[in-house]
Amino acid sequence: MSGDTTPVLELRDLRTRFHTRDGVLPVVDGVSFTLGRGQVLGLVGESGSGKSVTGFSVMGLVDPPGRIEGGEVLFQGQDLRTLPAKALRQLRGDRIAMIFQDPMATLNPVLRIDVQMVEAVRAHRDVDSATARRHAADTLALMGIPSPEERLRAYPHQLSGGMRQRVAIAIALLHKPALIIADEPTTALDVTIQAQILSEMQKLVKDSGTAMIWISHDLSVVAGLADAIAVMYAGRIVEIGAVDDVLDRPQHPYTQGLIGSLPSANRRGARLKQIPGMAPHLARLPAGCAFAPRCPRATAECQAAVPALLAPRAEVPGHQARCIHPGAAE
Repeated sequence: MSGDTTPVLELRDLRTRFHTRDGVLPVVDGVSFTLGRGQVLGLVGESGSGKSVTGFSVMGLVDPPGRIEGGEVLFQGQDLRTLPAKALRQLRGDRIAMIFQDPMATLNPVLRIDVQMVEAVRAHRDVDSATARRHAADTLALMGIPSPEERLRAYPHQLSGGMRQRVAIAIALLHKPALIIADEPTTALDVTIQAQILSEMQKLVKDSGTAMIWISHDLSVVAGLADAIAVMYAGRIVEIGAVDDVLDRPQHPYTQGLIGSLPSANRRGARLKQIPGMAPHLARLPAGCAFAPRCPRATAECQAAVPALLAPRAEVPGHQARCIHPGAAE
């Protein structure tokens, strides 16, 4: 076993801002976390919390008016922000891969699957077309796709939504990347297909040692897949820790609200719990804690300054919450 303990990915105070007519939006505001080999981090939060832009920032795929304005993105110890564009393109799709929510963001609708997969293989490996095609078929089979040769001859429109997503995932896995960023790839699929894909991804991470960030708003999916969980709100991580620690004993009121709003957390027939109010506009964030206007525990102290991300329980140092009044739900 290798003695290399360098994290696969380490974000240090990552800041990505969008410069718009409404003002400067701090979509990712000081995000930091570490991801080791074979680990799965669930990145969760409401729409607009900054979780997808965090993934795009790691990949170097933030388009104007957005731009990364600070922090470090260390992939196996190397800061991706310092790499020339050509070197970053070589890493993408090879050592780092991204799976999108819509498989058609990966697949070209006018090219057969075999053409797309063979090109993806040969873009990073010096092999002939026949070898690349065999590798493509083997990877489709790895994803549990029946009759891979038949699927290779198909166009994307001839496949079901679930099959297209499996193909898109297979393309991401072609080079056995060290890091996969999965941006809600199973959200649009039915629960049966979703469960199959989650099972296959779990097995792949375990067998290959690939690290993965699973971006989702669905806590139940993350609970069964991830080793650690980071909860985002208004561009910042508000709670992070081992998945059991965060879900069993959440310390931040926002995390508690997310868990409390799940149907499984409520008595049958009872009205679902809701987090009052709405997430703030990023151009008009309050001076202190962004969650304070919706928080039942908020005090004047919460509105004075942004709380630091600290360990609320000394006995669980890896569990941190960005809250002045952390603790179990009342």
